[in-house]
Parts: sequence; C-alpha cells; structure tokens
Amino acid sequence: MSQKPRPRTKDTSTPKPDAPIIQGAVPPRDVLLKFIADNPERASKREVAKAFGIKGAARVELKDLLRDLEDEGLLQKKRKSLVRPGALPPVTVLDITTRDKDGELIGRPAEWPEMEGAAPAVLIRQSGGGKNNKRKVATAGLGDRIVAKIFPSKSDTGPAYTARIIKVIDKRKQAALGVVKLLDDGTARLMPIERRDNEMILDELAGAKDGDLVEVDVKRSGRHGLPRGEVLSVVGSLTSEKAVSMIAIHAHGIPHIFPKEALDAADAARPATMSHREDWRDLPLVTIDPADAKDHDDAVFAELDTRPENEGGVIVTVAIADVSYYVRTKSALDREAMKRGNSVYFPDRVVPMLPERISNDLCSLREGEDRPALAVRMVFSKEGRKASHTFHRIMMKSAAKLSYQQAQAAIEGKTDDKTGPLLEPVLKPLWTAYETMKRGRDRRQPLELDMPERRILLKEDGTVDKVVVPPRLDAHKLIEEMMIQANVAAAETLETKRQKLIYRTHDAPSLAKQESLREFLATLSIPLAKGGNLRANSFNGILSKADNSPHKDLVNQMVLRAQSQAVYSPENIGHFGLNLMKYAHFTSPIRRYADLIVHRALVASLHLGEGGLTAEEEAQLDDIAAEISTFERRAMAAERETVDRLIAHHLAGRIGESFDGRVAGVTRSGLFIALPEYGADGFIPASTLGADYYVHDEVRQSLVGERTGLGYQLGDDVEVQLVEAIPLAGAIRFEMLSAPRKMPTATRSYHKSKTGRPMRGGGAGRRSARGRR
Repeated sequence: MSQKPRPRTKDTSTPKPDAPIIQGAVPPRDVLLKFIADNPERASKREVAKAFGIKGAARVELKDLLRDLEDEGLLQKKRKSLVRPGALPPVTVLDITTRDKDGELIGRPAEWPEMEGAAPAVLIRQSGGGKNNKRKVATAGLGDRIVAKIFPSKSDTGPAYTARIIKVIDKRKQAALGVVKLLDDGTARLMPIERRDNEMILDELAGAKDGDLVEVDVKRSGRHGLPRGEVLSVVGSLTSEKAVSMIAIHAHGIPHIFPKEALDAADAARPATMSHREDWRDLPLVTIDPADAKDHDDAVFAELDTRPENEGGVIVTVAIADVSYYVRTKSALDREAMKRGNSVYFPDRVVPMLPERISNDLCSLREGEDRPALAVRMVFSKEGRKASHTFHRIMMKSAAKLSYQQAQAAIEGKTDDKTGPLLEPVLKPLWTAYETMKRGRDRRQPLELDMPERRILLKEDGTVDKVVVPPRLDAHKLIEEMMIQANVAAAETLETKRQKLIYRTHDAPSLAKQESLREFLATLSIPLAKGGNLRANSFNGILSKADNSPHKDLVNQMVLRAQSQAVYSPENIGHFGLNLMKYAHFTSPIRRYADLIVHRALVASLHLGEGGLTAEEEAQLDDIAAEISTFERRAMAAERETVDRLIAHHLAGRIGESFDGRVAGVTRSGLFIALPEYGADGFIPASTLGADYYVHDEVRQSLVGERTGLGYQLGDDVEVQLVEAIPLAGAIRFEMLSAPRKMPTATRSYHKSKTGRPMRGGGAGRRSARGRR
C-alpha cells in the first residue's frame, strides 16, 4: 500500500479540536481529517457521525463533505472505513530495523515503494497488552519481521506511530547472506545476493568452500574500505545453478525443512475411514492438471440436469482433497503449515506447505485409489446462473488423471487409450457444462487482462533452456471457472450458516490510482468515467478499445498497475477483479492455508464430522488472514527473484549483444526494460540515455528530454545492449540503442527534487547548472 506518515498531532482519542466545535454540527474539514487520522478504528461514516453527534439532515451534509474529501484525494475508502492517504493500515507487517536512544525497538513497513520516500518509523510498544504482549516483545529483536497492530502516536516527538506485536513471523539472525568467492591471492570475498549490498572480506571461512551460500556475521573495521565478516554457517553449495532457488529461500526466511515431529505425524497418518462420509466412488470424477503435477487436489464431473424445471441446465460436481481430516488445529502438521502459509513454486523445485506423505499421497486424488474429499454439487440453468448447491463429505475414486493438453486433444478429436473411453461419458459433458457456465461468466464480465504468463524450462543441469508462453486452452478455462464457482459456493454457504471465515478479497482501485489512470488514458484519447463506482467491465471497455491499437500492451500494463492487491480477510468487501460479492479460497487446501481454514469452517458449520474450525481458531482469523497474506507476498517475491537470478545467469555470457526489448517501467532514475523472449527485466539509468536532461512525465509514463522533447514511454519497443549481468543479485543493466522519439508536450505531473526542480537524466558524470542530480 502506498502510504506516507501522517502529520504530527497530540490528540489521538477524541475529535476535540483547538477551537470549540458545536456538537451535532458537521465539523470543519481539518477537524474531520484529524479525527479520521487519529482514530482509524472509528473511521466509518457511522462512527464519525456518532463521534460528533451528527443526526438528521446534518448526516447528508456530512456525507457530501466526506465524498468531496475522497474526490480531492484527501481520504481513501478502505472496506467500510475512511483513511487518510499516507496512514498505515491498522494491521501492518514491520521489519524491526533499529533501537531508539532509550533502547526501544523501531520498525518500518516491510513493503514501501521507493518513490514514496523514507518509510515511516514505528515504535514497538513495551507496555500494554498484558503478559502476552510483554512475552512477544521480549522475544523480538533487530532484524525480525512482525505482524503488528498500528496506533497513531500520542507524542509530538519521535515516530508517528506505535505498534503492538501480534506475532513474530520471521526471526532473523544478525547475518548477511552471500556466496563465497576464493581469490587467486588466497583471500576470500562474500559476493552479495542483494543488489544494494557491497562485497565483503571474509576473515574466517568456518569450512566454507568456493561457491557455498553462507551466513556471515558482519564486523566492520572502520569507516573506509570493504566491510569484514566471519562465516557463521554454510547453507549449501551453489556451484550448480540448480540450487539458485536456495538463495531466495534463505533470503526470505521461507521454512523449507520439515521438523521431525511434523514428518513423524505425517508418517503416522492412516487412510481416512467412511465415518461421516457419503460413498461416491462410482462417480467418474477426473483430475485435469499440468502434465508434471505431483499432487492433485481437485477433481470434476458434469452431467445434464434431466429435471423438467431446469431444462437445458447442468449439474457440476467439484471434489477437493479433504486435508482438514489429516491436518487438525494445533497439531504438528498444522503449526508447520501455518508457518509456511502456502507452497512456493520455483523453476527447479517446490517448497510444499505439507509433507509429501500428505500432499502427494494421502490427500492427492490419485487415479484408481480411494481418497477422502469435500465435494460441492452445483446446479446451473441454461443461462449459466447458479440455481443451487450442496456440500458433501465423501469418499471418491478418481477415474483418470489427465493433463490439460490431453483433455483438450481428446475434445478436438485426438483421443488416446485413456481419453477414448472417457470422451462421451465424461469429457463432452464437462465441455457442455463449461459452455453453459461461460454464459454466466460473460454476463458477469470479470476483469479480462491480456497478460500472458511465461514459464522457464530448465536443462538437466538446472540452467535455463528456454522461456515459453504456454497456450491458453479451453481446458484451462474450464477448470478455472469450475474452481471459481466452487469458491463462491463455499463463501455463500458459510455466510448462510453465519460462520466466520477468511475471504479472498480484492478492493476496487483507489481514487488516486483511478485518477492517475484517467490522466494517462486521456493522452491516448481513451475516456475513463469519474466517480467511485467503477466496475471490472469499465476496464474491459478500455481494454477493448485498445485491443487493435499499438497501445494494447501499454494499456494492459497501466490497467494492471491501477488494481489493488488481493488479500485474505475475515471482512468481506468482495472481489473486484472477478466481479463477485462473495468469494473464498476453497479449492487448493494442499498448497494454501486459507483453503484449509475454509474447509474446517465448512466441516464445523455443516456438522460433517471431525476436523472442524475451533472457537479459538475462529477468534484468531484476523491475525491468521494478515499472516497468510504476508506469506503469499513473501512467496511471490522469492519466486520472482529466483527467475531474475536464473535469467541473469543465462545472459551473463552474452555481454555486448543487442536484444529486442520493451519499456516495462519508467521512473525518475531510469527505464526498466523487459526482454519478452526471456521474461527478463533490466535497467537503463537515466544518466546513460544521452546528453539531454530527462524529465519524468508521470502521467504519460515517459522520460522526456528537456531540450529536445524526445524521449521514451512505457510500452515502447526498443533495441538495447547488455552491458552487465550479476547472477547472484539477479541484476541486469542495459544501454539504449534505439533513438528517442518525439514525445507529446510534458505535463505538470513530473517528479520534482526537494528543491522543487524537475528530476533529470543526462550524460554520465555531467553536472547540471542547478546542482548534481
């Protein structure tokens, strides 16, 4: 979330301003903004009205004032509350970075956009919260990552916020991570894995060899020269590129080794019984997955609805592995799954959420083997509207394990020994059901971004073979739509039962992002309506207008950037991208903890036997949702960085070669360049673009030469030369070969320096008459 520190203020608990306020009257704008900033938990329209005693006709005046403040960008709507732009959210992930002069811990948000300046400091509360908080504070230290409850500070001095620790989620040693490099003169260096870090001289190797990934205790030896350090532990050897994912695993603190008690619990698990289960083993459910999938957590079946009252309708059954039967609350398996939050997928390995005995055996819906499952049977009308659904705890037996390509080929007339007998009774009804469901999807109009996903294929030695864009088959879309509808059914059922759950939520784009997108689209003569009631299909109209234009990829990127990030939350705000009001993750409990929570909630609320959600667990859903959202972002960052490192290693031997690229990002300091052929991103500093001085036009997403009016814009196809590739850091640097093109007149929305002057690029080493950049 892009946010800045709030202004300093003394009063944090009441709306009383310095000047007297008439109770029952709408307060002045500054008083209202101050109250919302100081009272984030009382910032809904209803609470604001209550705080100021506003009733009757005055509530309309208050509503109009709040809407004006939103339109001006002074307030943002988050779920049901209003927040000041720049205010940290009530629950935030913090990295503990330092101590103040009194020795108290200071944290900063774990995620903070560089363009927003310095992240706000947060004082970790030592008191309050009872013994539990004191225990958490006692166990926290420098370098740790925590989930914390945020409060506005009551002091005029010091950090703008205080925080109470909810949970320490990542205990970090005071150690640097890097790879040992032995030099010819017998000395050793630590090659950093973070782009911002420097090399280090190693005084003590502790048995580490050249190419080993190590943790190092940093011991600086003065103000000048390289820092020095001693090896604390050897993580593993990185002499093979196949181990490059280990860098991301350790850099992000991803648990990847199961403790003995978890493995023992998995080994001791026995096949599920028929207790509280319906016998569905005769139903020909099939799994359709990637060809290399090792675990299969969903199976599908469809048939025509033969009832006269639903003529032309279909019945779709989705069965999901019953992980809740094996992974019980507070068990060793549950504790480890909660620490991981989700499985993490790298090009060369998977770090699973659950041990293989559970994920690849007992819970995997293997072909021809009895397996426990939670199933939902959904009835759709011929128009694709879901008429009803029911949940069942079952025992099933998969009729076949199919790949996406195999199922698609069969529908297209190319059957094999396995799909031939399944074509008429199983596959064709599935495709008929999908065509029916698709009518409902088309009417719903979810966000339809055209952003192809690339996949890295590795050679036997772990090096990059090639980067491919797998075709998007109807088989993929069929499974996706059936899973979405199963997720919707789970959320609807739990709401009907008044059972608390964790939703998968996706907020609408903020007003600030909408305005930025609106200004950009105006430069392409594409209108975007004003107002806070945009729907996903509003963006689909924009994408459609750009579909056959040279700006198609650019517009897709900008629409994507305008979107909020999906998160897990016990409070439902709907899913903007899917255009759904009720949505929860139910279909992947083998690899996502959120789905396991939903399974437990269904078991408890529908009285389906053992393994249901406990009252204690239900009371902790806020904390659980915050943690698993953090773990999801952690996994995404680790996966992305591993791809960057693999591609950088792949290109390291091609320094000096030229490549076709595309401008994928524009900042005041330079251009990010994507190589579509490789799925790689590199950087071109503005200082290397030429002799002109470049101004960052934020609206048009471009760098424009101040003197010539020539420049580069997001989405431009360019030719670049590779000048540097640092595999360990995943860093790639280019030089621009393509000449700049004529840009439209720059807008007033460029970035400025602290002196109010435009930020510029220019020739390397040059000095502006107005000071060094």
